[in-house]
Parts: sequence; C-alpha cells; structure tokens
Amino acid sequence: MGERLYHTDFYGWAHQQAELLRGGELTKVDVENIAEEIEDMGKSLKRELESRLKVLFLHLLKWQYQPGYRGNSWRYSIEEQRTELADHINDNPSLKHKLPKAIERGYKYAIIGAAKETGFSKNIFPESCPWSFEQAMNDEFLPE
Repeated sequence: MGERLYHTDFYGWAHQQAELLRGGELTKVDVENIAEEIEDMGKSLKRELESRLKVLFLHLLKWQYQPGYRGNSWRYSIEEQRTELADHINDNPSLKHKLPKAIERGYKYAIIGAAKETGFSKNIFPESCPWSFEQAMNDEFLPE
C-alpha cells in the first residue's frame, strides 16, 4: 500500500509514513523509500551549501573584477549569502566536513556565472578559489 502511494501521492505517503512511525507500526512502514528520501534530503542540503557558496563567490568575484559597478546591492547580496550560509551550517553542522569539496564546486560555478554576468573570459579569474572559507565569510572582507 505504501509503495504504491509513494508513486501516486507523495504528500499523502509522507503523512501516512509519519503516522505509522509515530504509532510504532514499524512492520507497515515503507522502509526502502523512507531511507531513499532521507538520503535525498542530505544531498539536497549539500547542494544548498554549494549553491550558496556559488552565489557568495560570484558576488565576491564581481566586486573584485568590476570595481566601477560596486554598490549596495552587491554588498547586501554578499551579506545575505554569508548570513544564510552561517545559518545553514549552524543548522547542519555535519556539513562542515563537506566544505572543501563544496567550495571547489561552488567556485567552479561562480566562475561560469561571473564570466556570464561580466562579459569577461573565464580565464581571467583564478582557477581555484582565492579565498579561504573564513575569509569569504568575514563580514569585514571585500576583495580589492
């Protein structure tokens, strides 16, 4: 019953599974799909980390490479990403050990975005992230 509902009404399935778990009816739960959904939630949280890093790095690159366009909009975008990244990591502290790879992936996508938004060649940006995580997250830091 749960397996079929999983494919036809995910919302209904999720509530059904929660009720079964809360009721202690463990033999009736859809264990395989619950496990898959939990794994997918973890992947989603990791992707969010990479995405927020990408946006932060994109704005730091634009700040550094387009000084004539600097303004409050970019400054607030940087501040917003720093705050949301800090909250995301505080809410999910085990993501900290994923930071090196997330920084690498986020920066790779930031270069593509920076090239697209600035019109500059991707080759003018450093190949790897020029900032440490601590530096990028520092409220006082803006690259010159």
